Amino acid sequence: MVTSKSHFPQVFDRISGRSRGGSPGVHGMATGRTSSARWVPLLVVSLTIIASVASAQQANFRQPAKAAAAPQGATAAEAGSTRTRFIVGLERAADARDVKISALANPNRVLIDLPQMRLYLPNLPGQAPVGVVKSFHHGLSAPGRMRVVIDVTGPVVIEKSAIEKAPDGASERLVVDIVAASEVTATTAPEGRPAGAGLQPPVPRPAQRRASGSFRPVIVIDPGHGGEDSGARKYGTIEKDVVLSFSLRLRDKLTTTGAYKVLMTRDSDVFVPLEERRDFAERHQAALFIAIHADYTQRASARGATIYSLRPHVADALRRNAEAETRDSVLSGKQVALAKQVDADVDALRGILTEKARDLIERNQVRTSVFARSVIDFVGSTTDLMDNPDRGAAFVVLKTAKVPAILLELGFITNMQDAEQLNSDQWRDKVSSSVVTAINQYIHTCIDMAQC
Repeated sequence: MVTSKSHFPQVFDRISGRSRGGSPGVHGMATGRTSSARWVPLLVVSLTIIASVASAQQANFRQPAKAAAAPQGATAAEAGSTRTRFIVGLERAADARDVKISALANPNRVLIDLPQMRLYLPNLPGQAPVGVVKSFHHGLSAPGRMRVVIDVTGPVVIEKSAIEKAPDGASERLVVDIVAASEVTATTAPEGRPAGAGLQPPVPRPAQRRASGSFRPVIVIDPGHGGEDSGARKYGTIEKDVVLSFSLRLRDKLTTTGAYKVLMTRDSDVFVPLEERRDFAERHQAALFIAIHADYTQRASARGATIYSLRPHVADALRRNAEAETRDSVLSGKQVALAKQVDADVDALRGILTEKARDLIERNQVRTSVFARSVIDFVGSTTDLMDNPDRGAAFVVLKTAKVPAILLELGFITNMQDAEQLNSDQWRDKVSSSVVTAINQYIHTCIDMAQC
């Protein structure tokens, strides 16, 4: 039992209750995309967090300058409880649509993504968990975005989340109710309503098989190098070969879901110029562009996967250039003539279309960051990652403002252990599956649910 209140500045209420809850690629590659329940009465542990102030970029937490009074009759929380209320104080008002909360597995954790601001978080718990919460940390996840990562004791669901006024009435706070997934039973809920309605799934969401003829997001896979460009070589491993093998495995897994239209910039040992790879993704209006490579360094001890996206200042410059191009080309001469025939306001029409294009360009920049984090979360559960795996670069294939794009370095050819993994069918199968899971999660969040 957790009895010391020094781990958390607030006390926890024990409450019981019930809740209800196939197209051609660059070189001819043809691919395609393919009960209700009831909540049993649970012990509720309310974890109230109004405490220590941390800056938007700090990982350590400090004692609050002033703590709220504890509710009368409150008792200490028992470790191992199945419900926990996690409350984050916000520096300023936030739109609920800008706050994304997800529960993930392998490892079990809850992610809270929200606009960058000062957050009011508690002291870290001690060795014993408080409710389902073991520990947590936070920091910047993308330009202008914060992420709180809550490590939990097992699979969980998010029963409810809301932004509400703090007791002082002057500030706002984010309230998240986290429930152990083991408490969900497969029985019929009252009024025929599934108990899980509105809840975050406790495990990564599988791809949704879409009906024939329905929209399928385009995923472009770009195996690096090829032909006379072999890429890195070491320990008998050739980069162009291992990245192609991995990419073909990834393609097959994505195609099997029936959810995506999968295209490859190359599906054989051929050379494709870098600009053509990027233009191919733009031309097909890809939902994602994923370049696959293997790393090289003189330091033999360096190992692990790394995820690159475009450096922020380069991305901003590309965005400005793309917006300028859009203003000049959003309407063709023929379209302008047609608009004038019906007495349409050409300037207003051009302004509306330009604004929509600008929104899409900015959204792609955000989506790149979201997908990069998804890849790190899931790939990191199946293979080693480099220190600070989320990195920026100005690679030619990433220089696009029109498509969310990342470059995944699978590992270091110059490291004997990584080189062995790159040649392992078992490793390719495991890691490619984690990339598919990252894609499924991203597509569900950003495309199906339109949350980014």
